[in-house]
Amino acid sequence: MPTAVLTDRERAAVQAYLRLLGTVRAAFDAPPDGGGPPMVPPAVLAETEQALKAAGLAGNEDAFFELLHSWNPVPGRT
Repeated sequence: MPTAVLTDRERAAVQAYLRLLGTVRAAFDAPPDGGGPPMVPPAVLAETEQALKAAGLAGNEDAFFELLHSWNPVPGRT
């Protein structure tokens, strides 16, 4: 499998997205507080959105997920 060489902006977008995923997982893994659904801090969403825009990946999900998979492959998926 070829290895993608990411630009700094692409790498920042992938890293921001992975942080967002971690935050979402943590929010859903936390015990319910009785105050409604788990919330993701707006700053985390904003960071990811800005990083995607800076890398030219906003609205280009296919290209982004190809980069994401090449940088952080999911075991068992091709």
